[in-house]
Amino acid sequence: MSTFDEFVIALQQSLFDPREAQSIARIVFEDCFQLQRSQFAQATLNDTQASHLESILSALQRKEPLQYILGQADFYGLKFKVDSRVLIPRPETEELVEWVLETINAPIFSTTPRILDIGTGSGCIPITLAKKLPQAEVWGLDVSPAALALAQENAQLNQVQVHWLEVNILQEALWPQHFLDNPMFDVIISNPPYIPEREVVLMPVQVTEFEPHLALFVSDDDPLIFYRQIARFAQQNLRTGGYLFFECNEYNASEVATMLSEMAWKEIVLQKDLSGKERMIRALLY
Repeated sequence: MSTFDEFVIALQQSLFDPREAQSIARIVFEDCFQLQRSQFAQATLNDTQASHLESILSALQRKEPLQYILGQADFYGLKFKVDSRVLIPRPETEELVEWVLETINAPIFSTTPRILDIGTGSGCIPITLAKKLPQAEVWGLDVSPAALALAQENAQLNQVQVHWLEVNILQEALWPQHFLDNPMFDVIISNPPYIPEREVVLMPVQVTEFEPHLALFVSDDDPLIFYRQIARFAQQNLRTGGYLFFECNEYNASEVATMLSEMAWKEIVLQKDLSGKERMIRALLY
């Protein structure tokens, strides 16, 4: 197997549909072998490259996510290192970042915003915002030191400055220890764990077997625990007129919006993603 077409056929034989097979093959030939689309039809891989392609196919057949196999993912036009320490960045999160940028770029907003991302994982949200808003001061927070180590690598890869914080946001008693001397934020963002544990059986193998459960799943007893705690934290650490953004599970987004209303947040907006699913929330602190 040493050509693009042979790889596509092998992928289809491995139960990928034709469109997905073409997409995977394109990414592999571009990212691994630095070939342009115009070169795919004529290119023949050498023995070393063909062996590498076989190993990629074997990993895909084991249901390993392509991004982990390649060690990188695209997000908002940037490259990020990814492995089993962090979630793979999703297109829906790009839409959340776009909404944040639209809000921050509004004329009434601070010209030097201070932004915090809670549960930062690979760092895709704060790093992208730091790249697009060079005047901003940006922080990324996570409970996992392993995730933060990778996020720091990604900040260096994308040549931006982000302040990293290792904090368990659920431990409210420790908030003053970490934030007493920090400035109030203009924007707080979070894509927290939101999948109830009972739904593990509904998730694809690519997710349950390879991506970190710590960043995905939450107790069935209180699936909104992260939203509630982060909203409480934001009430203490956002400036008046600051915004809180959440990415949500499409099945409980309305519950999150109701919770925010009960906590006296204002101008709560529940927004759909490009697939028409309610996946994002923005709320204003008066």
